[in-house]
Amino acid sequence: MDDLPDWLAVWCLKRLGAEPAEMLFGLEQISTVFGLRLTSGAEVMVKAREDDGRAVSCVAAQFQLAERGFPCARPLTSVTNVGSLAVHAEDFRPGGDILHGQTPDVAVRYAQVFARLAAELAYVTVAPPLPNPRWVRWDHTDTGLWPAIDFLDRRDQSMVPAHVVDTAEQARDRLLTADLPCVLGHSDFEAQNLRWHGREVWAVHDWDSLAWQPEAALVGAASGVFPRGAGLPTLAPIGSSEAFLLAYQDVRGRAFTAVELEIAWAASLWPAAHNARWEALHGQPPVCGNALQAQAAERLRRANA
Repeated sequence: MDDLPDWLAVWCLKRLGAEPAEMLFGLEQISTVFGLRLTSGAEVMVKAREDDGRAVSCVAAQFQLAERGFPCARPLTSVTNVGSLAVHAEDFRPGGDILHGQTPDVAVRYAQVFARLAAELAYVTVAPPLPNPRWVRWDHTDTGLWPAIDFLDRRDQSMVPAHVVDTAEQARDRLLTADLPCVLGHSDFEAQNLRWHGREVWAVHDWDSLAWQPEAALVGAASGVFPRGAGLPTLAPIGSSEAFLLAYQDVRGRAFTAVELEIAWAASLWPAAHNARWEALHGQPPVCGNALQAQAAERLRRANA
């Protein structure tokens, strides 16, 4: 296991009582994830990410959700620091299938899970996990339109299409006028982060992406991003986002106000604009950018932006 970092064996022995015997998988995105079989026979996941102050709240919320029976991996340790990294371990919860598609019927299934999660999170008590993930950080106080992200900001911003910038500006202006209370919610509710057994959700992953934003904004963001699977992110069709919003309200048993609906539609655009900017700055195909260009006018109209 030469590809494991030097600190990991000592950390596992101290925190889990056994050293790694086999690496089951490795994944590196925002967090680095090690799937391990320990010398004790236990199978665990160890997650490490740069400590931005969010991890303690995210892991605590995940633990409370698991205790309440929500389908997610149960944290096995608290968050500890290894140098600049925030590290914790959790149960290995393999299996399940990705639910592909972006039709209204698929949107309803995702919305039902999101509503169930929102109901459970209402009972979770943690400090707000701030700053919010960059793809829902429209409330930043940095100079300019986008939150300050060095590795993005140092790239040539002229590569970002004008329609992406214009849409982001209008959506953000509408979102910042909202006088709505913030709640805890999952901000990266993409298909790749859920697994299903038939029609039952088996696991929701990526608890690093909890955010502190108005409920309607979190629902709106999820209604736009849910279709992503293993490929590039995109923006759901407008009819599917509408089905998501309706199904969410139905399960929660409360209709959104007119203002909440406008905020939901505005929030559906910000992650898409972030992703379209990312595509342009990295020279990727404009999958999200094209969808954003086709839908922005109607979504902004519904947002009263």
